[in-house]
Amino acid sequence: MLKRLLLLIFIAVAFKGYAQEQPDYNVENIPSALKSRANAVVRNMETTVDMRAPENVILNVKKAITVLNKNGDQVAALALFYNKATSIKGVKGIIMDSFGKPTGKFSLSNFLDESAVSDFSLFEDARIKRYNPNVLTYPYTISYEYEIRFKQNLIIPDWYATPYSDVSVEKTSYTFISKPDDKIRIKEYNYKGNAEVVKSDKVISRTWKVTNLSAIKREPYAPDPDNYLTYVKIAPEQFTYYGHKGSYSNWKELGKWVYDDLVKTRQTLSPDIIQEMNNLVKGLDSDKEKAKKIYEYVQKKTRYISVQIGIGGFQPFEATEVHRVSYGDCKALVNYTQSLLKAVGINSLYCVVYGDSYKKSMDADFASMDQGNHIILCVPLKSDTTWLECTSQDSPFGYLGSFTDDRVVLACTEEGGKLLKTPALTTAASLLKRKAELNLDKDGNVNGKLHTDFSGSQYDNYRRIISKPSSEQLKLLKEEYDIDNIDFNNLKLAQRKDSNPVTSESLDLTIQRYAPRTNDRIYMVLNAFNKTNSIPEVRNRTLPVYVNRGFTDEDEIIYNLPEGYSIEAKPNDREIKSPFGSYAVKVTMEGKKLIYNRKFVLNNGTYPADKYESFMRFFSDVSSSDNSKVIFKTN
Repeated sequence: MLKRLLLLIFIAVAFKGYAQEQPDYNVENIPSALKSRANAVVRNMETTVDMRAPENVILNVKKAITVLNKNGDQVAALALFYNKATSIKGVKGIIMDSFGKPTGKFSLSNFLDESAVSDFSLFEDARIKRYNPNVLTYPYTISYEYEIRFKQNLIIPDWYATPYSDVSVEKTSYTFISKPDDKIRIKEYNYKGNAEVVKSDKVISRTWKVTNLSAIKREPYAPDPDNYLTYVKIAPEQFTYYGHKGSYSNWKELGKWVYDDLVKTRQTLSPDIIQEMNNLVKGLDSDKEKAKKIYEYVQKKTRYISVQIGIGGFQPFEATEVHRVSYGDCKALVNYTQSLLKAVGINSLYCVVYGDSYKKSMDADFASMDQGNHIILCVPLKSDTTWLECTSQDSPFGYLGSFTDDRVVLACTEEGGKLLKTPALTTAASLLKRKAELNLDKDGNVNGKLHTDFSGSQYDNYRRIISKPSSEQLKLLKEEYDIDNIDFNNLKLAQRKDSNPVTSESLDLTIQRYAPRTNDRIYMVLNAFNKTNSIPEVRNRTLPVYVNRGFTDEDEIIYNLPEGYSIEAKPNDREIKSPFGSYAVKVTMEGKKLIYNRKFVLNNGTYPADKYESFMRFFSDVSSSDNSKVIFKTN
């Protein structure tokens, strides 16, 4: 009992001492404008990066955030990554109620320690310490401080005034401290004003401050958040990284360091491998044919496995090692393919890219090592330039899918880095072309055949299906079509893997009770397979309208009608043209055949925020037309 009493006294004293140091975080003190549209409010955040030496960078974060509702819980959670070059020096924190009164505290001992290894990673030395406050009463405030040491300065963490949607900021600051003679490059994005600079004989500090930042509401078809969020990037000219030293002030110098220090020394092949490659391409006339032969050899021989070790995951396995073990990550497989091509006299370029379905390019005006997350290979040939995705065992030669197309990448060469643009999968080329011939019976059931070709960015639409067993394919196909009472038979999926690859789907189908009957009338939606949904209304839109990727859909459905059916009403032919795209639908009768033709084009592009209402109306009109019905009368 005495021990318990002493413990309670100790906790009370600790809370009292902590509370004396804490500002007043009563929720009532939050300006009403900052509560609007917000799930949480950053009351105060102070981020300091002290670059004491290239191999000793200290990050200190002090943060207090008020969570207004359950949707803000994720912002209160804390996840700290660490590895051989990153160590967590300490964490302390306190949880407060809506009045700002302490209700609990935590330290590093309260964190879960987990491996940060992804499911597809074989080697990865990263770990994560994670803390999720267990609070069920809202609002509440969490305040904490932590310190992390980086044994490198190649990558300085970016600072965001807030990286979250639906979170407002009362005040936040970022201070970067370095020695006066350290050469650093800084780029401010969407920052108003200038940093405060304080100099002394020993250090120079730069501080950025933001106050009263309203929450940004999530909006459909919004651009990359980096286009409108406030953030700062810093890159020291002289750097140390896992024992490697170097310097760069532009993309040319950075690309040369990557090639010289990380890639060039990993491309040695044994005489046996070189001879094997030359035998492989013997008799082929062009470099393109040779490159294709070697690329297909790599696809058959190797498989992709993520590897995030070896100077922080930036240096590839040696080419001979990949050849021996027959696996590697994107770095290793590109380096291996590049080495094999070099063995037969074909030059290629090791390229760093930001891979994502959301297009993101290197900032041409600011070179830094943290702007890429993937490696691809560029093969400049006499007749054209061919790009290769070396991690895929089934991608066609020369095809870059939506993960890496249409963006600026860094090519790392012996002469230095070069910014190149990957080819775009255009709106016209990203084509879905479908034709179906269906029989409608007197009970409203339909059956028939369907054939669809997918090309351009739509070539990979069935990536998750095509490699599965046939029984699994049929199950997944029902998710793709999402039509009640639909069944498939004789499914055939094939891929034409040439310079303009196409995925083809052929099948037989039945849809029970597709056209419901009321007395002597039958009602049927003509567009059975490819309906466009409306998009939500957004009042007071603030962000530009951004369509990341355009596409074209062309559908033709022929309905064979039973005897005794006559058309009482059918949708009018319709054509819509707008800056966002176009839509055309036509319904015709040829004897007992009802023919439905539809073409929908969505253009990629960026449009002003005040155009969202027109954009929404365009989708609404298309959706309404897609769901229109024909009415049959039976004799």
